[in-house]
Amino acid sequence: MVYADPNISDNRPVIRQLDDAAINRIAAGEVVERPASAVKELVENAIDAGAARIAIDIADGGKTLIRVTDDGCGIAASDLPLALSRHATSKIDGSDLLNIHTFGFRGEALPSLGAVGRLSITSRVPGADAASIRVSGGQMEAVKPAALRAGTVVDLRDLFYATPARLKFMRTDRAEAQAISDIVKRLAMAEPAVAFTLRDVSGGREGRVTFRADRENGDLFDALHARLARVLGREFAENALQIDATREGLRLYGYAALPTYSRGAAVAQYLFVNGRPVRDKMLTGALRAAYFDFLSRDRHPAAALFVDCDPTLVDVNVHPAKSEVRFRDPGLARGLIVSSLRHALAEAGHRASSTVANATLGAMRPEPESVAPARVYQMDRPSPAARQAAYRAQSPGFAELSQDYSGRFVEPVPEVAPIEERQDLPLGAARGQVHENYIIAQTADGMVIVDQHAAHERLVYEKLKSQMAKNGVAAQALLIPEIVDLTESDCTRLMAVAEDLARFGLAIEPFGGGAIAVRETPAILGEVDARAMILDILDELADQGESRTVQARIEAILSRVACHGSVRSGRRMRAEEMNALLREMEATPHSGQCNHGRPTYVELKLSDIERLFGRS
Repeated sequence: MVYADPNISDNRPVIRQLDDAAINRIAAGEVVERPASAVKELVENAIDAGAARIAIDIADGGKTLIRVTDDGCGIAASDLPLALSRHATSKIDGSDLLNIHTFGFRGEALPSLGAVGRLSITSRVPGADAASIRVSGGQMEAVKPAALRAGTVVDLRDLFYATPARLKFMRTDRAEAQAISDIVKRLAMAEPAVAFTLRDVSGGREGRVTFRADRENGDLFDALHARLARVLGREFAENALQIDATREGLRLYGYAALPTYSRGAAVAQYLFVNGRPVRDKMLTGALRAAYFDFLSRDRHPAAALFVDCDPTLVDVNVHPAKSEVRFRDPGLARGLIVSSLRHALAEAGHRASSTVANATLGAMRPEPESVAPARVYQMDRPSPAARQAAYRAQSPGFAELSQDYSGRFVEPVPEVAPIEERQDLPLGAARGQVHENYIIAQTADGMVIVDQHAAHERLVYEKLKSQMAKNGVAAQALLIPEIVDLTESDCTRLMAVAEDLARFGLAIEPFGGGAIAVRETPAILGEVDARAMILDILDELADQGESRTVQARIEAILSRVACHGSVRSGRRMRAEEMNALLREMEATPHSGQCNHGRPTYVELKLSDIERLFGRS
């Protein structure tokens, strides 16, 4: 029996040069994943063209129609065929792929869209007549005269009709429309000076505006704050801290919300690099690290942050959709985000989000009003003479008690400093204690309810952390170092962060091959499983590029110590103790939330309280 050599065959594969249509469809699979991807590319082109107003019309979730209209510089009639050619662009000359100042630069979007859909472009440049060009499934038609006042209109119909298999992977019209809305909102946040309008024209109707953002005026932060209020909601804008920091050529600016304004998922985190919306693991990890000590694991911060730098310091050409970037010095970018956010949170002091008070007021709903007009209660009070007659009729023997002066015994009320002396203090003056756990304080324009245990727990925790930062983390040397066998790559990854681990009392060193020796562990943790800790650290390094396992365990111990060492619920406090707690809260950073991210106090304005009782 003769066995054939599998490497010798008459049916040897032949290398072929793919035609342009196939190349464009392949490129479309990378660049245009779904209708939202097409919207992103077209809107970015409009922004690059200097448009001040951009209108987006979609039908059936963008599957049957995507139309983007702008008032930008336009495309000359002679350049329209070239604009639909692969790798033809006006944004770079090809000499330097790192010095990129625009959204687009590859020249792939328009030919890719024309390869999988029916694309038409109508454009006009100043001083010339408008012109139009069409391409369907990669087949380009001749340029024709058209009517257009200014700018460009890109009309994309029947997306993926040339590759029907892709249509099977599309989601529902509602889901695709939501993805398009998210893309437009991200771009709107990046460009406050540009007006955006998104309309749904499904079914051939006139159209329903699903998102609109007019052009914002003012300086950078005023315009950005107004745009974020329009896109993310007024509550985010009210509870966000302004961020502005610079370090070694990198600038970070934007707004980050207070820890008490957190979300159940990472759906309110918007990151931009040189104005480009990105979803970068390193940047989101830095954001999570900045809030690490203020939120529980099931809560996520909300922020809109912008990193600006020289284009040569960041590579945006590392992902087909340009949604990821690579910094030349990622540690610098990460450190800037963490330190800037932590500094802003510390400066916020005891401040808590206004949503806490709103939720409290929402829980105190007054009885529903009847058809009859609301009564003005302060006008219905009986006169003093009427009260005297009522007292005599009900209890003749005690009628004298209603007089201004009587023989009744009144327990003396302890003197309390007048509120006028404390009205400028943020948390006011203590007026009482409810259920031996909640302090009621009066401010100049309202009242504050403080959870005494949660507040004192945070105060003690911050003291313990500051002491640890000042004195360092005490380490205990192991009598016999524990040897942990790892792969060489894991050992290299672990030794790269050895200095950081040593700051928290975990001392490691290489032990030959892929093994490492654990010589010291943090004393505060007591007896620990060093091997399990090392493996947890490696998992975090592989998943997030950083590890906070040791720090998290140490701070968890400090948190438990703070919990046991703080004022317990059920303890009666004297007035001077309550006021001392309020003053310490005002002077301590992060005292607006407890160690688990919950608010430590609720502030209610007098106007809101009066509204609850129908007095306003």
